[in-house]
Amino acid sequence: MAQKPSIPKGTRDFSPVEMVKRNYIFDTIKEVFQLYGFMPIETPSMENLSTLMGKYGEEGDKLLFKVLNSGDYMSKVRPEVLETRSSTKLTTKISEKGLRYDLTVPFARYVVQHRNDISFPFKRYQIQPVWRADRPQKGRYREFYQCDVDVVGSNSLLNEVELIQIVDEVYKRLKLNVLVKLNNRKILAGIAEIIGEAERIIDITVAIDKLDKIGLDNVNKEMFEKGIPQDAIDTLQPIILLSGTNTEKLAKLKEILAASEVGMKGIEELETVFNYLADLDVNTEVELDLTLARGLNYYTGAIFEVKSKDMEFGSITGGGRYDDLTGIFGLKDVSGVGISFGADRIYDVLEQMERFPAETVNTTKVMFVNFGEKEEKYCLPILAKLRTNGVKSEIFPGSAKMKKQMNYANDKHIPFVIMVGETEMEEGLLSLKDMETGEQIKLSVDALIEKLA
Repeated sequence: MAQKPSIPKGTRDFSPVEMVKRNYIFDTIKEVFQLYGFMPIETPSMENLSTLMGKYGEEGDKLLFKVLNSGDYMSKVRPEVLETRSSTKLTTKISEKGLRYDLTVPFARYVVQHRNDISFPFKRYQIQPVWRADRPQKGRYREFYQCDVDVVGSNSLLNEVELIQIVDEVYKRLKLNVLVKLNNRKILAGIAEIIGEAERIIDITVAIDKLDKIGLDNVNKEMFEKGIPQDAIDTLQPIILLSGTNTEKLAKLKEILAASEVGMKGIEELETVFNYLADLDVNTEVELDLTLARGLNYYTGAIFEVKSKDMEFGSITGGGRYDDLTGIFGLKDVSGVGISFGADRIYDVLEQMERFPAETVNTTKVMFVNFGEKEEKYCLPILAKLRTNGVKSEIFPGSAKMKKQMNYANDKHIPFVIMVGETEMEEGLLSLKDMETGEQIKLSVDALIEKLA
């Protein structure tokens, strides 16, 4: 019996219609990236595990897909390693590579490796798939695309402002109403400092980052289980739940964090960004959210998250500043900042809200009905002329029954069909049918091009 075909959980096939819609997202984002002077790069799907491990925190490391070494990978494993029954120890012996978890760490590796060939500040964008051994669920996949844009080699806060402008422009073009949540890891470090738990900043931010998913009670429980004292957790509550306008929140934070140098630096950076934005035509709402933590360990300054305002959904864009990510690869003191658009989540939002433009589905604008060999020969030069003039055209490959050809055009959402029979060839005209209205007219080749081009 033949094996039933399947694909791994958390991965997907994409139909032609889905791919056209996905390319609409990619092309829109790419156009905006280029508008701001960013250039494309690509990196391999696989990276050395030494590049990936330890960059995403303990939880992130668990989600890395490891790739087995080639050949007899067990031959070099000593018996005592097998006897420990430790998957962690075994993995280091049988796997040297892994699928990339995101595009930022490979980008940092790329910058260091090619630092003599690039000019700083280096502005790049990258649109490629990434993989995470996560539990598949709605809006969360094991293989998904990220659309990243980063600047490295500059600590100017103008970069943060431009990233918010890019977010504003992308979602304006995609016709999605979104909210930008903004915070600063220095502020979070200052909060950890004033509650007496400066050394536990990672535990605190990892827990706070789950607030939307598991609720405040479970966040508090997780911090307590990590060893953070109850009095420190109690002190934290009114801080992370601050309300009011951005100006009011910053003013209150100045009082709370007055004794924290790093916290005050974070406030200063946020104020600078908000002051720039006040003079720009940015229609997207930008909100200071102290519960935003972004769990990745390499963030050191501003952190961003974008959510749809029209429907409940997870983050569809996120990122932040990393002051020394390249330092782990030997290039110290190179600051960078970037954001990542989650193409798959953006697709889900657009699809559920029916926001894809109708024309994105119409890959072919006109189809020639095929009446036979003589008609084929007559139509082929006309097809070539249409394509030369930028009209997406095709001819049905064979003189099948009219119903079959029309069904084909309908299934592909082709808006027009052309019929050329004996009469049309004698008159030198074409019969053009509008598949939506059913209206049919006769016109010349030049008139057809003028109508459709």
